[in-house]
Amino acid sequence: MAIFGGILLVVGIILFFVQKNYSTKLQSIRSATSSTVVELQNIAREIAGEIGSGNLREYVKVRGIIRSENPLISELKQAPCVYYAMRVVREYEEQHTTRDSEGKSRTETRRGSETISSNSQSIPFTLQDRSGELVVNPDGGDIETTQILNEFRQENSSLLSFGAFRLSVSLGMGGRRTLGYRYTESILPCDREVLVIGTAADEGGQVTLRKPIQSDKKFIISLKSEEELAKSTANAAKWFFYGMVACLSLGAVLLIVGLVLKS
Repeated sequence: MAIFGGILLVVGIILFFVQKNYSTKLQSIRSATSSTVVELQNIAREIAGEIGSGNLREYVKVRGIIRSENPLISELKQAPCVYYAMRVVREYEEQHTTRDSEGKSRTETRRGSETISSNSQSIPFTLQDRSGELVVNPDGGDIETTQILNEFRQENSSLLSFGAFRLSVSLGMGGRRTLGYRYTESILPCDREVLVIGTAADEGGQVTLRKPIQSDKKFIISLKSEEELAKSTANAAKWFFYGMVACLSLGAVLLIVGLVLKS
């Protein structure tokens, strides 16, 4: 009982940090100033005229269309994008033997999986609204993607091939029988409307949105509207808070009861 209580306390602590992250994200969504490209360009010119260029630092949210003349091509589906994340997971089955209290053995077949390859890439892109365009540097951003691939292939070959992806694998991996491989890929596509929340800076004479220096301000690139993003973030923060309180409370009770019973 005490051990289970301790586990719940650890889970509660983990949920505390997860909930804190969502609360910070929600605060970032609400505190960022709504701006247009031309407004930021005008502010940059005013600041440059007063104290010199390179001094614009505004935490803003801008909505516009993703544009790129030379987009990335995703590794698996070969789709044009400005960010992609891919993963290849091996699914297998293996024999697992256990013994009961009387020493009798029991063998059963268990399924499992392991990631054998993953990769992600991003490039700076242009954000275009009705008033103009600016550059977004997505490095370090919390990027919301859309999944374009989730495919399971029953393969038992030493060479995996999908799109531009190639990988040599061993057929006999630890006594596990390979069932196949699951390929997944998500992208931030070109020509989609997106909400970017980050720091606007005038770097090299051009307004750029990038990751804030402050740890309490999030850099968010989302395909949702501001209202949808705030609502989903608030709901996540609420449920993680409830889970945290439940785990910490029940864990403390079980730990105390367990210790009392042992004494």
